[in-house]
Amino acid sequence: MPSTLPILRARRERRLEKQNKRSAQERGFVISVGIVISLLLAGVIVIGAFAYADVTRELPSIEILPRLLNPSDGLLFQPTRIYDRTGLQLLASFAPDDAPRARSYIFIDEQKPRHIPENLINAVIVVADPQFRDHSGYAIQGFDDPELHPTIVQKLVSSLMLYNEPPSWQRAIRERLLAAQITSQFGRTQIIEWYLNSANFGNHAYGVEAAAQFYFNKSADQLTLAESAILAAVSETPALNPLDASQVAFQRGREVIYILNGLGLVSNEATVQALAETPTIQPSLLTPPRVAPAFVNTVLAQLGSQIPRERIERGGMTIITTLDYDLQKQAACVTEVYAARMAGLPEPEKECDSARLLPSLPPAVTFADSSASALILDPHTGQVLAMVGETNQGVETPLVSAHRPGSSLDAFVYLTGFTRGLSPGSLTWDIPTGEIIQNFDGEYHGPMRLRIALANDYQVPVETLKTQMGIENVTKIASSFGLDLNASVSMLKLAGAYGVFGTQGVYFGRALNDEFMPVTTLRVESVDQAVMLDWSLPQAQTVVTPAMAYLMANVLSDETARWESLGRSNALEIGRPAGVKLGQTTDGGDAWVVGFTPAYVVVTWTGARGEGDSVTPRFPAVLWHALMQTISADTPADGWSAPPGVTAMTVCDPSGMLPTRECPNLVTEVFLNGSEPTQADNLYREFSVNRETGLLATVFTAPELIDTRVYLLVPENAQDWALSAGLDVPPSSYDAIQSPPVNAVANITSPQLFADVNGIVQVIGTASGVDFAYYRVQVGKGLNPQEWIQLGGDVITPVERGLLAEWNTKGLSGLYAVQLLVVRQDQVVDTAVIQVTIK
Repeated sequence: MPSTLPILRARRERRLEKQNKRSAQERGFVISVGIVISLLLAGVIVIGAFAYADVTRELPSIEILPRLLNPSDGLLFQPTRIYDRTGLQLLASFAPDDAPRARSYIFIDEQKPRHIPENLINAVIVVADPQFRDHSGYAIQGFDDPELHPTIVQKLVSSLMLYNEPPSWQRAIRERLLAAQITSQFGRTQIIEWYLNSANFGNHAYGVEAAAQFYFNKSADQLTLAESAILAAVSETPALNPLDASQVAFQRGREVIYILNGLGLVSNEATVQALAETPTIQPSLLTPPRVAPAFVNTVLAQLGSQIPRERIERGGMTIITTLDYDLQKQAACVTEVYAARMAGLPEPEKECDSARLLPSLPPAVTFADSSASALILDPHTGQVLAMVGETNQGVETPLVSAHRPGSSLDAFVYLTGFTRGLSPGSLTWDIPTGEIIQNFDGEYHGPMRLRIALANDYQVPVETLKTQMGIENVTKIASSFGLDLNASVSMLKLAGAYGVFGTQGVYFGRALNDEFMPVTTLRVESVDQAVMLDWSLPQAQTVVTPAMAYLMANVLSDETARWESLGRSNALEIGRPAGVKLGQTTDGGDAWVVGFTPAYVVVTWTGARGEGDSVTPRFPAVLWHALMQTISADTPADGWSAPPGVTAMTVCDPSGMLPTRECPNLVTEVFLNGSEPTQADNLYREFSVNRETGLLATVFTAPELIDTRVYLLVPENAQDWALSAGLDVPPSSYDAIQSPPVNAVANITSPQLFADVNGIVQVIGTASGVDFAYYRVQVGKGLNPQEWIQLGGDVITPVERGLLAEWNTKGLSGLYAVQLLVVRQDQVVDTAVIQVTIK
């Protein structure tokens, strides 16, 4: 029997081989999983590194805080100041009493002569950040709301370091990273001290010392528990301060006292005493900006696109504006005098040389509830030189509102037409239409060039043109100038848009909040003169071609074109070229004048809100005249030179077509190359009229009774207007036709009078007599042809009752006259005429 040992050994080897194979597979799987996990971790690490690098890119240094809040020379302790363009005249300072002096810093350290009371510190902490002493400077909660800053350190970071970053999850992470670094670096005591010295307590009172002095007329170290609680509540909601909302501020202060007591931070006795106290609030010392309040508001509104208003008010900035200080004072003074006259009030007692330039207002008209405002712009830089807020009854306010544009934007309807082949010389009819559209003067003015319609603010032609061009095209053109036809318009936008026509089609300004407009700021500097923002060099956008801009400037500066509605020597004539557009609303509530020279743009607005009040552009034209004369006094009286692409031609008025002998009025008009007229005028036509009957002359009318008269041809849709306007229209009927006596030596016997003819017509008759020289036969269309065609040449052989001429009528139809002329040796002419109809 064979041994079993080899068999057992073989089985064991096979079993060990399987075990080894399985172990190798398991090890390979573990290694593979390990590699995958390692790769995933590496990927996560790499992605995390990139994400961290992206989040922390250009992360501000935490050393900014000491630089801003250092008690000896911290930048925030200098209030933000706003100056004119020279940097010498102070316009506004963000301090409670408008004083430009530095703010005071007060310490927590009780060893200092003046220090922040413990009650105030505790009150601010329980209101702003109850976990202040426990967390690491940041809180996870609120991460999904980038507008929320739940800790005191995060508030500092948000308002002083990341103020110019839009809310986002990325900013939320950056805010918490900085908060953790600041807490670790500077400690909680320093942080709460900084916070208390920089917090906003309303009315430009930043820091507890400024707030205590402003509201309670005492230093912060003298504040009672009740006063400390009120200020703590105000620090969270500055608008609810003791001056602007006293009852709410007091109630919120009491709530803070209850919280402090509940946490054991103040005793019951101190709580009762504080609740019984009624703090005395100091009367307001706030004063509005001393000069140009409306301009200052516009500066802050524009800067808000780059620097939040709250950050500006915190301090540490010097804002150099575009304002011309002396010009602003003159503009404000003139506007106040004008507004007082509008309201029928005594003029302000101010020294105002420019007021002498105000023309007289229309007599015996005053508007008690009226207001006016004005703006002066340098269109070559896009910088506002002066801005006067709405001035009521002679007193300027900080308001500079947008108003209904009325017809002030009509120029962009005409501009749309010019871009589509029309010209200032194109004919339009100011006549009643099917729609209820009326001119501001209540009259219709018949045919005119577009130049006249635009210059005189006529509404029927502009509405007709708007329909022809399509409102969508007009809207597109206006929007390229930053204007919305369906919204109220500001002086700033009007000035910027019309300034384009004076600068060869280029709009100078800056894109702010996705809108291009003129600017009010040159630069913003920190108090250590580091430049934070620089707008001194304008951006430029080409809106229209120089040729198109010249076309508009040429029309709007045409003084004679405006005489039709304003008369000669009106307020818009200033002794130099100036493009001007009038504007008004149909109810008379708003009236505009926007005018420009090559150097400046001036916009004036006047509104009347009284019952039955109605203002026209004649009123703001008075203010515009004085302001434009003031700003232009030392500049040359330059106009605009025609650029390439513009042609000047003599045309017939009002058709704008080539002149004819009948045209009674020739004018020089400007055209874009390629849009010049090529056809002769067809609006005026010469007619032969029987002066006795007033009817159209015929070939049978005695020559001595015929007058040649020129008439304006009126289309069918204008007949009613022509009748109401008393316009001479050509007669529509002819003289009665009577058979003339037969002349024995000059007559036509065939065809007969009023015969129907066709084909080759033989003209038979007699052409003879004493002293016969020659005869000719000619034909002309109509009862009284204005043009004649000779049949053959002059015939020198007399004819007696024979063939005078042959006439090929192929291709002709209608009524024709056939005329025989027999000329004698002494140039006496005998005639014979018949009328035939070609069929």
